[in-house]
Amino acid sequence: MNKLEQFKEISPYELDNALKLIGKDWMLITARDGEKVNAMTASWGCLGVLWNRPIAVCFIRPQRHTFGLAEEQDRLSLAFFGQDRRDALSLCGTKSGRDCDKISEAGFTTSDAEGVPVINEAQILVIGRKLYADYIKEDCFIDNKMLYFYKEKDFHKAYVLEIEKVLVKK
Repeated sequence: MNKLEQFKEISPYELDNALKLIGKDWMLITARDGEKVNAMTASWGCLGVLWNRPIAVCFIRPQRHTFGLAEEQDRLSLAFFGQDRRDALSLCGTKSGRDCDKISEAGFTTSDAEGVPVINEAQILVIGRKLYADYIKEDCFIDNKMLYFYKEKDFHKAYVLEIEKVLVKK
């Protein structure tokens, strides 16, 4: 059976509680480098509307292995899980894809969704095309207390993705 057959497509407007999905449940940002797929755990991001399009925003620090992959790709996927996958998401957030196959170590498998790698074990998959990207800039902070998150001056790059498809487990 094709692993993607276990999903059905919904409208991006049917997604519930983006704050919980991203901030509490976490997500995996997934990208491909040739044949190799890598995913990193993220708990910062947004789902919303911009430029009259449904969008997702994800943030990646430049030292992360996924950063180089995201830079090379036009499309990325975001995978959301239940709390039962917290240990696997922790592993994907602490190990580097440069050093190991953390997707396999976490017990995940991947499929190809129209050229974009996705994690089969997710409850929700968001596939998006990059529209815009830029670094968070130190001189743009209005509340300088937020610089606490950047002691090493390793500012995230924000990627605004137009949501092309949302898949949920049947």
